[in-house]
Amino acid sequence: MEPMGRPGFSAKQRAELWARWQAGESLSDIGRALGKQAGSIHGVVAACGGIAPAERRRSRLALTPSEREEISRSLAGGATIRQIAATLQRAPSTISREIARHGTRRTYRATVADSRAWDRARRPKPCRLATHIPLQQIVAEKLGLDWSPEQIAGWLRVQYPGASNMHISHETIYRSLFIQARGVLKKELLKHLRSRRMMRRSRLASTEGQPRGQIIDAISIRERPAEVEDRAIPGHWEGDLISGAKNSHIATLVERHSRFTMLVKVQGKDAASVASALSREVRRLPREMWRSLTWDRGSEM
Repeated sequence: MEPMGRPGFSAKQRAELWARWQAGESLSDIGRALGKQAGSIHGVVAACGGIAPAERRRSRLALTPSEREEISRSLAGGATIRQIAATLQRAPSTISREIARHGTRRTYRATVADSRAWDRARRPKPCRLATHIPLQQIVAEKLGLDWSPEQIAGWLRVQYPGASNMHISHETIYRSLFIQARGVLKKELLKHLRSRRMMRRSRLASTEGQPRGQIIDAISIRERPAEVEDRAIPGHWEGDLISGAKNSHIATLVERHSRFTMLVKVQGKDAASVASALSREVRRLPREMWRSLTWDRGSEM
């Protein structure tokens, strides 16, 4: 796992992150697959309310990079706007506006123009709740009364049958709650949802088969020998795991007879990380001390 800090996800990693999230994988599983901290995964997912952002696509009517390259070469060769338009089978006004937006006949560059056009196309359309204040107030009031988004959407269609501007889908309400960046519905209203969730989860997400908070093949502490209790016989060790800030963890080992204590920094709280760190550390002790030390490598401390 990489150290804490700015996540720095590449486009490929983000695509894989959302694909795994929609497939129902946990934050920890996604983090292990991408070599990131679970907290970093949570930061990306929570910022979008657990809803995968829509993939950006160019409009079919927009000029393509190859067309812009043709405009740039034609301008350098002295071609007129009408000649360029005829070559590209575009309207002359389209070519004229393209050149005016991104320079002049002498300064127009295809790469710069394409980059600027892509940035300017990022214009998120505000949802109806953001622009229709009366509707926003009604939705917030009903949520405060513990109505579900589905109930609110259905009630609005019945209450205002002829006013389409007063209709809204339950999905828009959920998105406005989960994606706080929209600035439409207050975060406090999330507690009124039946699920009590703070962000969207995939329908495939399940804790079945995930032993969260459990130790696989654990042996109850009640089954340990009686001589362990009075600490009279050396060789009995007791382990624990301490978790701190910024996802830091320290494993402890205490020899019950002598009270000899070892503190071992571990990279993660999963069983493999803890067992590996403890194995490496105890082998520095005299053989007589660690020969009797055993633990289940498949269990978390």
